[in-house]
Amino acid sequence: MQLGLESNEAAIEQFMASHTLQENEKLENASFWSPSQSAFIKECLASDSDWAEVVDQLNVQLRQ
Repeated sequence: MQLGLESNEAAIEQFMASHTLQENEKLENASFWSPSQSAFIKECLASDSDWAEVVDQLNVQLRQ
């Protein structure tokens, strides 16, 4: 995965269960990202890259 996280199902489920975003918190500003992860998310959204849709999905999932 581009964020440097494991991409197997168990790792994804564990990450999603242990990380959430506050109502008004921007995904790229979440405290659990490293500076490079945050920069990658910002770049994806700003450039509407191929990863932008995945980043949008991540944003939604971290708010559930």
